[in-house]
Amino acid sequence: MDIKMNRDGDKLEMVIAGKIDTITSPELESKVSELEGVTDLVINLLDVDYISSSGLRVLIIMQNVMDDQGSMTIRYVSDSVMEIFEATGLADLFDID
Repeated sequence: MDIKMNRDGDKLEMVIAGKIDTITSPELESKVSELEGVTDLVINLLDVDYISSSGLRVLIIMQNVMDDQGSMTIRYVSDSVMEIFEATGLADLFDID
């Protein structure tokens, strides 16, 4: 998994590529500390083709942080990842664009 962070003031875009699974999700979770001061978070999943339950857990943590300080949008979700969001009932939790 690769994570690129593009910050512009209080706006942050995380561009993620690869699989978000049990092995890689701790790296994503380590980025939660970088959300301080962010009011607009965009998570770009264009190049993510798989997300496991541990990856979903990290996105829920990020959503909870952003609920307290701003907004979070998930963009460019592939069909296979969207199926996972829908199967778990999380498609309604997240703002997916």
